[in-house]
Amino acid sequence: MNDFLSKWGEAANTSLGFFWMALWAFALGYVISSCIQVFVTEKRMQKTMGEKESKGVLLGTFFGFISSSCSFAALASTKSLFKKGASFVSSIAFLLASTNLVIELGIIISIFLGWQFVVGEYLGGILLILISWLLIRLFHPKGLIKKARERLQDDNDDDTGDQKSWKKRIKTEKSWAKVSQQYGMEWKMVWKDVTLGFTIAGIVAAFIPDSFFQTLFINSGQGNTDFSFFTILEHIIVGPVVAFITFIGSMGNIPLAALLFGKGVSFAGVIAFIFSDLVVFPVLRINAKYYGWKMSFFILMLLFISLVGASLLLHYGFLSFDLIPDPSSVQVQDQTFFKIDYTFFLNIAFLLISGYLIYLGFFKRTDVMQMKEMAPKSKLMEKSLKYIAFICYAWLAGGMIVKYFIQ
Repeated sequence: MNDFLSKWGEAANTSLGFFWMALWAFALGYVISSCIQVFVTEKRMQKTMGEKESKGVLLGTFFGFISSSCSFAALASTKSLFKKGASFVSSIAFLLASTNLVIELGIIISIFLGWQFVVGEYLGGILLILISWLLIRLFHPKGLIKKARERLQDDNDDDTGDQKSWKKRIKTEKSWAKVSQQYGMEWKMVWKDVTLGFTIAGIVAAFIPDSFFQTLFINSGQGNTDFSFFTILEHIIVGPVVAFITFIGSMGNIPLAALLFGKGVSFAGVIAFIFSDLVVFPVLRINAKYYGWKMSFFILMLLFISLVGASLLLHYGFLSFDLIPDPSSVQVQDQTFFKIDYTFFLNIAFLLISGYLIYLGFFKRTDVMQMKEMAPKSKLMEKSLKYIAFICYAWLAGGMIVKYFIQ
């Protein structure tokens, strides 16, 4: 019993410590993302993406880079851009960039995994886009694309937002109130995933033995970094399976990715795990609702093959330049999380900024509504996730009481 209580306290402390480490990065990323989404409208994006294919891919990548990292928001924006004239390949480029190349994800990865994984994430995002582009040209799914466009014709989701110059809008309180509300929406979209992801990471750190990961990811652990090609391939395939089981978005997955790397999973396996937020069942179901099941499975196949190819290229590319970090350098356990350092002051600063944004957008300027389209989620799933998140809060509170007042 004492052993369980000790691990419970350690798990809760690790979960909250992880979140404390990342809090300012979340806030910074979502402030930047919210500003961009208000001042660079979707209508302006789609006007430039439906012309020359190479230009469309480049612009889709750029617009995805400055967009939101929430998978559900990215799916809705991709559908809207595709419907309004963007080519299929530039829409896929936007989808991949908006979930893999975004600023806030890079900041979180740098905190938990280091600069090599940040470089791997951004290079990998570009590789995903290039491989997908090549595969689309190879398979040339004209019929699927045509049927998908026809399926979207009856939807009415035209952008009727303010089309004034961003230089004018950036000077008005109304526009900043929209930024504030978009910032609130960003948190609303991810709070359940983040809660579940950080809680699972703490539980895994405290309760799951290394032998479990050595069984799941063959030849991992025990300081082994010399993996054969087939071992690397197995890690890359198992990574998305683990992501599917944990059912967490990319932002919430990063602490768990750091734990996997610390447990000895290969660089390629961890990268594949991070890339896997678009090859899970909720995304498959949403794409089927938008484009039909045939196109949804085609997109799933396209993204999975691209994920495998990008992860392999990154692993062997980094290996050839001796850039793969030592797993022992990623320390996510046995840390003193809550201390007076730069993280403390950054968190206080961004908590104050967040408080002001909430006041401006939800109390002072309630006459302004900035609603971003979201992909249709399962009501049952969302309700279940909400209650699971509440259970996580009870678990975390109980664990902290055990650690600091009982043990």
